[in-house]
Amino acid sequence: MSEQQREALDQIMRNGPLDIGGNPEEQRGIFERMLTARPLPDDVHVTSGELGGVPTLIIEIEGKNSRAVLLWFHGGWYVMGSPRTSAGLSSDVARRTGTRVVSVDYRLAPEHRYPAALADALSAYRALLASGVDSQSVAFVGESAGGGLAAALLASLSENGLPQPACAVLFSPWTDLTLSGASMTTKVGIDPAFVPEKVRVRATDYVGSSDPADPCVSPVFTDLSGLPPLLIQAGSHEILLDDSTRLATKAASDNVSVILDVTPNVPHLFQAFAAKVEEGDAALSRVATFLKSHLRYNLDAS
Repeated sequence: MSEQQREALDQIMRNGPLDIGGNPEEQRGIFERMLTARPLPDDVHVTSGELGGVPTLIIEIEGKNSRAVLLWFHGGWYVMGSPRTSAGLSSDVARRTGTRVVSVDYRLAPEHRYPAALADALSAYRALLASGVDSQSVAFVGESAGGGLAAALLASLSENGLPQPACAVLFSPWTDLTLSGASMTTKVGIDPAFVPEKVRVRATDYVGSSDPADPCVSPVFTDLSGLPPLLIQAGSHEILLDDSTRLATKAASDNVSVILDVTPNVPHLFQAFAAKVEEGDAALSRVATFLKSHLRYNLDAS
């Protein structure tokens, strides 16, 4: 990324209208408008669906007819966002891999606190398998809170009698809702968008009266043994950096195959700006390589 690209992205993040600690209803609208302002490419087909009583959005690329599925969990600090706010990024990954996306519209806090999102994620995966999809043709993909949700779901599958998917990709996962990572302090001011005080508001919205250190809330504290291969990506300029590095360390300690991919001098979810910054494009190329190497599917139009 050129210095000019980096500064432009930094200014976009710093000057955006979103206040993640603000009123949920107001911020949901702002978040939705920000992330859906650019139309999806004409070859992206979007249809509504349902899995296990949970609404989904199915995203397919014209000419791609793979059996592989990316079960996608959007970001938004558990309080905002939807499959449509992540459709730009998810459709980009779908195009690069020849897969289809099934994006889970899990319930949001504070109206629906933990464990509602995790219950929805589990129901959706269970129903996806019941529909006849092979678990080895499924990858979990999650962004930010959705990345933490995907990690918590992975850790819960064994006790629920469900097989692991082929692999998982976690974009800057929020894995510690106690906010105890050092980067919550050391990256303040460097992170162009987020500060811990406002992140804590959203953590409280999601956790409610539960323990934020509960491993099902903060998967950085759980036993990750038996998980499939993981690719964890983050930017070095984000306060959630330690949520990624610590999860990767825990996974490695628990004998999980894990790739920690940290791009320097970029913010949270820089991959969403792949069309504008070369680091984002390069990161998504690595995601595509990882998914293609682990998924069982027909790449008849990749």
